Amino acid sequence: MSDHRLPHEKGFHISWDQIHRDSRALAWRLDGQGPDDGAWRAVVAITRGGMAPAMIVSRELDIRTVDTISVKSYHAGGGKADQQRDAQVLKSPDPELMGDGEGVLIIDDLVDSGKTLELVREMYPKAHFATVYAKPKGRPQVDTFITEVSQDTWIFFPWDMALQYVEPYRGTD
Repeated sequence: MSDHRLPHEKGFHISWDQIHRDSRALAWRLDGQGPDDGAWRAVVAITRGGMAPAMIVSRELDIRTVDTISVKSYHAGGGKADQQRDAQVLKSPDPELMGDGEGVLIIDDLVDSGKTLELVREMYPKAHFATVYAKPKGRPQVDTFITEVSQDTWIFFPWDMALQYVEPYRGTD
């Protein structure tokens, strides 16, 4: 029997509690790993998905300098939902802060194909790249991550979801 599941049918649903726990675990893994006697100079979140994990990591590691880089690499719509395309930088972090990236943690929620991180790594080759979740194609672009999922798994993040009623499998009363 062939597998005709849609992307959302092989879904990995992440709750707010789970992203918080996994982001704290990422912070613990990064603690003491920076180049300045174990310290990090700054955290840069890849928007938008990296913002919640970056906030948690910066809090846990007491890093007060936080910036963002906005990279667009997905295009929603059409017959095939959420197609990947070439990544492009929409907003860069402070150039004086970044330099070549040494001592900077660049945080994202997920590495999928690796295109986004590849682009950012070209800009900041000495930065440390960390994601909460990683897929096999993107793993070479990540220095630190917490959980690996298969390439064909679609991750549903809590900021993309809403609670709603679901019909039971059997019966309606």
